[in-house]
Amino acid sequence: MTILIGYLPAPEGEAALRAGFAEAKLRSSAAVVINSQRRGASGTPTEIGEDEIKRIVDLGKESDVDVEVLQPDHEDDLPGTLNDLAEEYEAQLIVIGLRKRSAIGKFILGSQAQRILLEAEVPVLTAKA
Repeated sequence: MTILIGYLPAPEGEAALRAGFAEAKLRSSAAVVINSQRRGASGTPTEIGEDEIKRIVDLGKESDVDVEVLQPDHEDDLPGTLNDLAEEYEAQLIVIGLRKRSAIGKFILGSQAQRILLEAEVPVLTAKA
């Protein structure tokens, strides 16, 4: 059994890591950190490099948690990607970070976090920065 952690290089991603590693330690589970870049996405970079991956693995070790970092691509279906990975890794829990967004921002841009909460096949824990 594992804890699946959605991670982007932002304060919300760091909050998700802390919460996810704490849950993994509490449940004596491994953690799988998902850093998923949408194909064709422009704007703020969300993909992390080898140094950041090493830092995440080291943070997990400090929490006595085995960590694997995956970087799957997704079109526009991050919730589907997370559900597929949750099934593949027999995840007990998905952990994501939330950022504050206005109602207009959610309406215009949609909300991946909202879709994850509604479509997840396993419980979801949210963390705020």
